[in-house]
Amino acid sequence: MALPIVRLGIEFISLHEGVDTSTPNGRLVFGIFASIAEFERELIRDRVKSGIASARSKGKRLGRPRVSVGAVRIAFLRASGASWPTIARELGVSVGTVYQAARSLSKIPSDSASASD
Repeated sequence: MALPIVRLGIEFISLHEGVDTSTPNGRLVFGIFASIAEFERELIRDRVKSGIASARSKGKRLGRPRVSVGAVRIAFLRASGASWPTIARELGVSVGTVYQAARSLSKIPSDSASASD
């Protein structure tokens, strides 16, 4: 369990602002500064939340934009013997994005499978 700074005998003295936590007045000023900082942080958090809610209500898409990758091109490169990192470099995307696009290929039914039904 962490002990409060007062119990440890640690004091903070700021010569520039004139704050000295070894005195009652200094502890009061320090506490006021801490309260104001906490208040400001909560105001910022509330503004960000309301901004995000406003953007969503206007239909804005939030977050990182999706990268469009041609899964057929990946399949062609892979069939020609290219490695995953080589395909990623050629398409200008990460290896993870290539893996994800290749996984989507396995979910697409092939023409031969639908023809045999």
